[in-house]
Amino acid sequence: MSVLFKEEDFFQACAELDVPNVTDYEFFTEAHDVKIYRKYNKESYLYQYKIYGTLKNVSPEICAQVYMDLEYRKKWDTYVVELKEAEHDGEKAIYWKVNFPFPLSNRDYVYRRELRELIYKNRPVCVILAQSVRVDSLPPKKGVVRVEDYVQSMAITSDGNHGTKGKA
Repeated sequence: MSVLFKEEDFFQACAELDVPNVTDYEFFTEAHDVKIYRKYNKESYLYQYKIYGTLKNVSPEICAQVYMDLEYRKKWDTYVVELKEAEHDGEKAIYWKVNFPFPLSNRDYVYRRELRELIYKNRPVCVILAQSVRVDSLPPKKGVVRVEDYVQSMAITSDGNHGTKGKA
């Protein structure tokens, strides 16, 4: 099995829990103890987002379980058209097709992800990393825009009460 993420990638995701790095980002919106920042990509004409905040009365373990559970995501995410795990050459990948409103075309993603629970600055942190991969058995579909530069870095830990502090 090939290595997609390095050890330092997981610890780098943790670093922004305490000190958000939004130097090149503009503030986008804030609601319910969550702030969203974005950065425009002139080549793709799309935005990259960073999200920081807390979820009260939801543990980091529950947050990680909800995020990792593809079957449950199909129930709460109304934009999901198709979401499944596929295996190719001994490697698991996720296929995710998302409904976009007219006049935009639907998007799809093929990516690998990994969850690690680690200790960072003497506290437990759940880190989930994801990145686009090419899988021959999941080729692009006609009429759907394939997102080939998808990356995600999420770190979540306790907020010190009964909730979750996170960065995505």
